Amino acid sequence: MTPGAAKQADFPGAGALRETGRLCALGLDVLVSIFRRPFQTREFIQQCWFIASVTILPTALVAIPFGAVIALQLGTLIVQLGAQSFTGAASVLAIIQQAAPLVTALLVAGAGGSAICADIGSRTIREEIDAMAVLGVSPVQRLIVPRVLAAMLVAVLLNGLVSVVGVMGGYFFTVVLQGGTPGAYLSSFSALAQLPDLWVSELKALVFGFIAGVVAAYRGLHPKGGPKGVGDAVNQAVVITFLLLFFVNFVLTAVYLQAVPAKGS
Repeated sequence: MTPGAAKQADFPGAGALRETGRLCALGLDVLVSIFRRPFQTREFIQQCWFIASVTILPTALVAIPFGAVIALQLGTLIVQLGAQSFTGAASVLAIIQQAAPLVTALLVAGAGGSAICADIGSRTIREEIDAMAVLGVSPVQRLIVPRVLAAMLVAVLLNGLVSVVGVMGGYFFTVVLQGGTPGAYLSSFSALAQLPDLWVSELKALVFGFIAGVVAAYRGLHPKGGPKGVGDAVNQAVVITFLLLFFVNFVLTAVYLQAVPAKGS
């Protein structure tokens, strides 16, 4: 390598760019491998059950205070503005568009993603991944694709659960604790809410599940320092996933608000 090439490869931020490129390359490999056969149906079902079993109860429990906090905060603000009749629609829009996919993604990444990273990382340090490659078996198609698809499917299903539980919690705290009118809370749905709000929520959950699965698998494929490196990789996967989720959520929300006009505007 020439001195100029070495200097170019070692400029500040080169490592982060290389890691980002490898992560994107793995994501593309996963997308391509989804359509390759044979599909690992049994592995996919097992991973779906595992991720759902470790996330469904925490997700439901977290959704209740999330819906309550949003309902209480928005209810107090809207009362000050004199628009009590729109409390229900505002709470539901905030829960469905923002809170539900984020809560789902954080728990899928924190519980399911960490387990995926630890599993892949332990296989890597035991050289199982290298052995599969030597035998001509694609680790991406055999191990990573079923886990990423399972994270996506569970994220979409849990997003619906969070939406329902959050809306019910918001209804209870708005009507019971703040003295709101049930009829006004329910009738305001049709005033501001629309079906694309639910679609973008499910799309966010699908994308967030994909990101969580790919990041967890990538960090699991590249642990450093033996068993201790696997633990470090799990922590890094969760942190990186959280950062990417908030950034992607901002982008998707901005695009949706520009592409889909608000109802009644």
